Amino acid sequence: MPPTLLPILRSGVQGDVLAAVYMSPDREFSVTELARLTKASLKATAQEVGRLVASGLLDDRRSGNQRLVRRPQPNRITTPLGDLLAATYGPLPVLSEELVGIDGIEEAYIYGSWAARHEGVPGATPGDVDVLIIGTTSLNILDTVSEKATTRLHRAVNIRRVTPSYWENPPERDTFITNVKQRPLIAILQSEETE
Repeated sequence: MPPTLLPILRSGVQGDVLAAVYMSPDREFSVTELARLTKASLKATAQEVGRLVASGLLDDRRSGNQRLVRRPQPNRITTPLGDLLAATYGPLPVLSEELVGIDGIEEAYIYGSWAARHEGVPGATPGDVDVLIIGTTSLNILDTVSEKATTRLHRAVNIRRVTPSYWENPPERDTFITNVKQRPLIAILQSEETE
């Protein structure tokens, strides 16, 4: 079944692989690294990489026994594909890159309509991306992350932060946390205990 986020793709793995590479155009990725980033099997990732390289949508080279892939030079196909990927599969790799290494983040998730589409729930194309940070990171730092991610994705990225204790035991009157926990959540960063 084609992925809900971008039905012209053959699979969600293909979308995740393309987005990881296209959202970081100056990097090379090993197939093993892409499998880890996309949470797909090594076999499925290698198959998608093979198809994408054969079609010219990814470039590759060998380094020892590793196959390294990267985004091809901009052309009539890869430039609009990059825009499509930013609008559909881009939030996960962009937010992973923007949030990694920031002190005070215990967990980070994408929730709302984008998370639902990523998980195959039908619906309209998401207009924005909703992010929940569990931790104590400064709101000023998170505002900067939101601005950078918004610029890279060409859509609003809304970040909300709650403390770990509030996430674990929200007041009964707080239906927001209850609703978020009952709907699709896409992990950006997780503590080792929850992985």
